[in-house]
Amino acid sequence: MPNIKIAIVGVGNCASALTQGLHYYKDKSPEKAIGLMHWEIGGYHPHDIEVVAAYDIDQRKVGKKLSEAIFAKPNCTTTFCPNLPESNVIVQMGRVMDGISEHMRDFDTHRTFVQSDHPEPEARTIIERLKECGAQVLLNYLPVGSELASRFYAECALEAGLAFINNIPVFIASDPRWASRFAEKGIPVIGDDIKSQLGATITHRVLTDLFKKRGVKLERTYQLNTGGNTDFLNMLNRNRLSSKKKSKTEAVQSVMAHPLDSDNIHIGPSDYVPWQNDNKVCFIRMEGRLFGDVPMNLELRLSVEDSPNSAGVAIDAIRCAKLALDRGVGGALEGPSAYFCKHPPKQFDDDEAYHMIEEFVKTRVV
Repeated sequence: MPNIKIAIVGVGNCASALTQGLHYYKDKSPEKAIGLMHWEIGGYHPHDIEVVAAYDIDQRKVGKKLSEAIFAKPNCTTTFCPNLPESNVIVQMGRVMDGISEHMRDFDTHRTFVQSDHPEPEARTIIERLKECGAQVLLNYLPVGSELASRFYAECALEAGLAFINNIPVFIASDPRWASRFAEKGIPVIGDDIKSQLGATITHRVLTDLFKKRGVKLERTYQLNTGGNTDFLNMLNRNRLSSKKKSKTEAVQSVMAHPLDSDNIHIGPSDYVPWQNDNKVCFIRMEGRLFGDVPMNLELRLSVEDSPNSAGVAIDAIRCAKLALDRGVGGALEGPSAYFCKHPPKQFDDDEAYHMIEEFVKTRVV
């Protein structure tokens, strides 16, 4: 199969884990490919994905080769594939817009240094570059709260004819206006807000569904998350969190028998702990009532390396986006969005979303 050529916006920890993973699985056999939901999708394997363009705004990354930039500060995720081949992709200066919170410019740990030596490119320059390098899929890895910047790159994807995967909680695929624009141009979009492979929200959803199926009345619940990467530092600015909280809360509420009042549910990032680096710790508490109206509660602590936890999901999303391009299918991809993302255009329970993605993968063009 020909390579799937992708472009990345935001060369942070998630981009680092993804890039490492593309090479990590290159020499693996299907039997030893731990951590992937699908080894093959429509004839495409993980090593068939090739990064051909990357954009960032940090001076420690812009102008560097991608193989070097993914390990540059403030990135702090686990290095599980240290011997990457040297990349010929140079990280380009992107548009700043709202892609950085003001407090990130001066924070001592994981500070973002905006590249001042390189002028911000015009939209036309980015669009032409995406076309020249042959990119087929554009991944949005900007920080939470990058509303304007995300829409800017979604517009670039539309103009350049690239499929768009929106990994962050800015509503593109789930916004009917944006979805219809992608559909009109026959360009697929997957989003919004990528789920981890086994993270806080997917675990919370499964437990919530278990309560429902076992006849336990869920009365109140919380999900508290701490971490020490730039994502958690960025989210100290609560003004950037409205879409994130909405995305995570709706993901859990959607599988409940009856949605809880806002006073009885709290789901969202909680605090930044620098020494945790890319380790994310989640605390979930669920209170309910069993047979005879007898009270019960459940408490769970989950610890995961945050960025690799989403990289395998992104690899599947990339291949599904390419399948849609091959099939001439445009607009928001319902099954992939429901299975891979927290805030898809339409919520389905996880069993149904799983069957939808399997059907999508198996479908053949007649």
